[in-house]
Amino acid sequence: MNCELFFVTLQLQIHITMMKKGNHNFSIINFQFSIIALLLLASCGKGKFHVEGHITEAKDSVLYFENMSLDGPVVVDSVKLDADGAFSFSGDRPEAPDFYRLRIANGIINISVDSIETISVKASYPTMSTQYTVTGSENCSKIKELALLQQQLLAQAIAISYNPSLGAQQTGDSIAHIVEAYKDNVRKNYIFKEPHKAYAYFALFQTLGDQLIFNPRESEMDVKTFAAVATSWDTFYPEALRGKNLHNIAIEGLKQVRILRAKEQPYQIDASKVAEVSLIDIPLTDNRGKQRSLTELKGKVVLLDFHVFASDNSTERIMMLRELYNKYHAQGLEIYQVSLDSNEHFWKTQTAALPWISVRDADGARSSYLQRYFIQQLPSYFLIDRTNSLYKRGEQVSDIEAEINTLLNK
Repeated sequence: MNCELFFVTLQLQIHITMMKKGNHNFSIINFQFSIIALLLLASCGKGKFHVEGHITEAKDSVLYFENMSLDGPVVVDSVKLDADGAFSFSGDRPEAPDFYRLRIANGIINISVDSIETISVKASYPTMSTQYTVTGSENCSKIKELALLQQQLLAQAIAISYNPSLGAQQTGDSIAHIVEAYKDNVRKNYIFKEPHKAYAYFALFQTLGDQLIFNPRESEMDVKTFAAVATSWDTFYPEALRGKNLHNIAIEGLKQVRILRAKEQPYQIDASKVAEVSLIDIPLTDNRGKQRSLTELKGKVVLLDFHVFASDNSTERIMMLRELYNKYHAQGLEIYQVSLDSNEHFWKTQTAALPWISVRDADGARSSYLQRYFIQQLPSYFLIDRTNSLYKRGEQVSDIEAEINTLLNK
């Protein structure tokens, strides 16, 4: 029995029972029923999402509802459409944003699910891929925007490739130019704007033909783009397989980019020394004029701290860090503190007596590392394990000493 039918039956039974007993005080009864109904409704619909709507001009066609898993599309459900094209699918709410698609033959509508929500889709076949409406989900609306932008990019690339006035070199350069413009737009207005959202993840895997638009195997900036979303997902969905997959892609991409650079400049970079790390390195100059980096600290437990010495409560925070450093440094703890202070002299004065590594990013609040590590407020810190892998960010830590001890004793 579905929820609605259950409630109607329950209410009818209550009314019949009370009439038999001659009790006509229905206001109190109705109030009590409303409370019960709300509780039961919450229980009945708990943990479910719904995707519904109409796809017209597709009578007798099979509409597939597919989960876009990391291993490829998996059919979850399907329905043979009648004349009005009505459909309704549902599933358990995922622990982290997940991706699905509605498909008829080669017609595809991509959607995402990240909560207990009802997503409504209206379209007509065979133009469903580009001419559809979606309501009930901001992520799905953004995914539609991205899909349309992708279609426009494809149309531009085709027009350029068929332009008889362009030679092979000019064609390649022109397509590369529009792709870079596309990436700049999507990176700024979709990915970096809200990297923890499902649509930011979706944007990373858009293609032009059979090639990824954001290609972390060829572009260092694309590696950083993947890493920004990966870092964000670490915060919001720490156990999500998709987030871990993004880290793996970024790590492998960084390795490949460095190898490519080594081939182009063999006397400047030794490809055999490329290190695999699962964090974004921060190579900066310390307060003594020495170039430092996170990767040089492999084998130690690192507290990566982003700090502004000119801020309120800086002294209290430094005292807390000094206590941790004094207590655990001999066991293998190192602090790598990144200052975002604008005044270099002030920073050097404040850090002259500090025993740990103090570096400064002259870009201050515009530091690219704030974006790459998805830092929204300062101060902020991360813990890095002995393998040079990002372990947790401050928001995920309830007892910092317990976490440091765990890492030191691994």
